[in-house]
Amino acid sequence: MMLKVLRHDGRPETAPHYDLFEIDAEPGMTVLGALFRAREVYDDSLAFRYSCRGAVCGSCAMLVNRYPALACRTQVAGLLAGEEREPLAPYPAIEGGEAWDARTTVLVEPLPHLPVLRDLVVDMAPFFAHYRAMRPTFAPADRAPERERLMAPETAGALEAYTACLLCGACYGACPVDGDDPAYAGPAALAKVYRFHLDSREAGDGRRLRTADTPHGWWRCEFHANCRRVCPRGIEPNVAIGRARAELTRRKKGGE
Repeated sequence: MMLKVLRHDGRPETAPHYDLFEIDAEPGMTVLGALFRAREVYDDSLAFRYSCRGAVCGSCAMLVNRYPALACRTQVAGLLAGEEREPLAPYPAIEGGEAWDARTTVLVEPLPHLPVLRDLVVDMAPFFAHYRAMRPTFAPADRAPERERLMAPETAGALEAYTACLLCGACYGACPVDGDDPAYAGPAALAKVYRFHLDSREAGDGRRLRTADTPHGWWRCEFHANCRRVCPRGIEPNVAIGRARAELTRRKKGGE
């Protein structure tokens, strides 16, 4: 198989280009494994980010065959066999551009909507700036009890739907709105706000919802649902956003 990789040295005066590497695709090889092989055999300057290699840390999110994904869990054989993936709502970063033969070649590019530092390594600072702006830490409504704080099983189940986020940025790179509006908080940050809103150990007074009650928060989402389609943990930020909007609307009608 061939591995086609977008290369860029990060300098604005330098144009990006594609390099093609011939790789022996062994059974079980992932895209991350293919990148390691390309670096070992052909070019040790090839830059990409990784850590756990087990789909836990989220470091290796990138655009694989024009689809945001974790390189460490994406099998080369599946890509070459044309395994179906849920189609994404179109946006410029996945349309047009460099052509490739998906039967023989895997195309790897950096995650969209974020500045490229070098090759496949992007600057995650804009993503984490939105995340931090939502104050994504537990804020208890009362003083620490002598023993643990308790939570009803149904509440725990509801918020667990949003707790497994890897912060990989795949949803951010898949969101057409993030591509148009850099001020938009993005799916991961909004899902985290909603997770804490559901947490019964916090005040439950709508304070969390109001954190993102802005033109670039809940109300900027256009419900393309790409965030849900690409999330490696099956989180549905679009569902959280829809529920947050509905509750905010109810609260405002009720005079809150």
